[in-house]
Amino acid sequence: MVATLQILAVTILSILGALFTASLGWLESGEAFVPRKFAASILRAVIAGFVSALGFSTIQIIGPWEYIVAFLTGAGIDVIGNRASGALKAKT
Repeated sequence: MVATLQILAVTILSILGALFTASLGWLESGEAFVPRKFAASILRAVIAGFVSALGFSTIQIIGPWEYIVAFLTGAGIDVIGNRASGALKAKT
């Protein structure tokens, strides 16, 4: 079974992955920082952490590759969430 600290590390890496992509998106936009827009990314980062914690709690061993996958999972969830919210805003 996986140790609790390993699950915590996976959760933190997922959150960092999501916040990393959110920060890159803000830097790429060239706009002034708006905390309200960044709040949605923080929410998606927390969701990514929960998803990773649940997913990785079922495996037997967490190695270096799993930590990389956790980071990329967080990044992917933020990117998909950002694209989905942009598509929904465009429809309304």
